[in-house]
Formats: sequence, structure tokens, C-alpha cells
Amino acid sequence: MVSSVPRARVRTFIKKRLPALRLDATTDMLIHLSCLLFLQRLATEARLKAVEDRCSVIKPAHIRAVAKIALKRSSG
Repeated sequence: MVSSVPRARVRTFIKKRLPALRLDATTDMLIHLSCLLFLQRLATEARLKAVEDRCSVIKPAHIRAVAKIALKRSSG
């Protein structure tokens, strides 16, 4: 079973970082979803890089190699 970060913790983190920001009720869920989608994209691309390098394990070098590409594709 995949554990998730509680909504209250995400909301508290956002409020600590940006105290003057006013949030809608579901904004924390959208931020959490965006983070999960980015991590999924990063893991998928790192897996493809590992397969390309004929490696059965994703190594930190594979993640570093695709991180900039994943960030560019994820920015709106």
C-alpha cells in the first residue's frame, strides 16, 4: 500500500513557505497531484535511460541525466 502525505501537512508546509498566500480548499490537493505526476514522469524517464544504458537498476546518474529534461517538460 502506498502511503500519502496528509493534506494538513501539505497545507502547513505551504503556509510556512508562503504565509501571505490565500489558498482555495482544494489547492493543496492539486499541488500534491502535480508533485506525484512529476515524480512519476521522472521515474519513467530514468527507467528508460537505464534500459538504454543496458542496466537493470535505476541509478542516481540516470535520474540526474533526465532531471533537466523532465523539469522543462513539466513547467507550464
